[in-house]
Amino acid sequence: MTSEIINPAGELTEAPSELDPAFALHRGGKMAVRATVPVRDAGDLSLAYTPGVARVCEAIAGQPDLVHDYTWKSQVVAVVTDGSAVLGLGDIGPEASLPVMEGKAILFKQFGGVDAVPVALDCRDVDEIVETVARMAPSFGGINLEDISAPRCFEIEDRLKERLDIPVFHDDQHGTAVVTLAALRNAARLTGRDLASLRVVISGAGAAGVAIARILRGAGIEDIVVCDRKGIVCGDREDLTDIKRGLAAFTNPAGRSGPLAKALDGADVFIGVSGGTVPEEAVATMAPGAFIFAMANPDPEIHPDVAARHAAVVATGRSDFPNQINNVLAFPGIFAGALQVRATQISEGMKLAAAEALAGVVADELSPSRIIPSPFDERVAPAVTAAVAAAARAEGLARR
Repeated sequence: MTSEIINPAGELTEAPSELDPAFALHRGGKMAVRATVPVRDAGDLSLAYTPGVARVCEAIAGQPDLVHDYTWKSQVVAVVTDGSAVLGLGDIGPEASLPVMEGKAILFKQFGGVDAVPVALDCRDVDEIVETVARMAPSFGGINLEDISAPRCFEIEDRLKERLDIPVFHDDQHGTAVVTLAALRNAARLTGRDLASLRVVISGAGAAGVAIARILRGAGIEDIVVCDRKGIVCGDREDLTDIKRGLAAFTNPAGRSGPLAKALDGADVFIGVSGGTVPEEAVATMAPGAFIFAMANPDPEIHPDVAARHAAVVATGRSDFPNQINNVLAFPGIFAGALQVRATQISEGMKLAAAEALAGVVADELSPSRIIPSPFDERVAPAVTAAVAAAARAEGLARR
């Protein structure tokens, strides 16, 4: 017999069941705070807290950079959301987003050795979010923005980057972009193609689509077409947002217009970050030996079985098919590298270095079903960490 509850929408629904392993695993949350020093007696207490702690506080007050050496600041990231664009769930609010933010935090620790704290904000106003994050930033070495809806996410990230001297990174944008570029590099290597010569179609002009277009352009790919629900993003459209007008300025060099199907005709690469379904007849018009990265979850824009009939290399966002484009391959190592050198920001060069390092992990093991490492490949985080740290130093963004 199952119990029932009334959900926030006033609908009758089943109550959580401990027989469901997901609920059983999440019972009590997935995280806890653990001390790194013992407090066994009065001597320990006098060092961990008063009076010993006062000497450390005074030292930091006199020399602020010591905060990195004598607190957790240099090894902890805030995972910040407003719950407005969670996974495939959409706008579910701050409380309902917490299981995802906890999950993100434990992935930081598991795959990058970085401590992270989930922070769900009960506000949607851009000014309020920026001010709130800026005010709590002294406690953290970096800010990972998560599941904040577009276009607000762009402004929030840009303003925080201008205001703070610690790394600010919107993973829905840049983590996806880094892993996509790494996979695309290896697909090109596998098939003997020149990365810069590829003609790429991106379906989706939201956070991930914009960031992918930018990083691909930074990697030397010039022929990039981005499509939204109304078709190709081009300069002569009158319905473009400021973000899409910016996209139009550096993409679509041939001035194409029309629906997604028209963009796909003769294209070398399809990158899907939008959802929906692309008809097989449109897929069939792509160039021979195409690459299809259909990354919508849980239903890819092009099912892998369909994609395999028309492409040399297929990738998805799912773990039950080969070549999963998974952000966990990027963000733990990117933050670990940035924190290691106390970087003031995460630059485009650091992202490009992360993508190259990630691709290099399996560069000698390539096959159509292996263009990107597994998240459980222990070589990933060290490779990305080292590359990001080196890039930060080379760009003068490191403080040690």
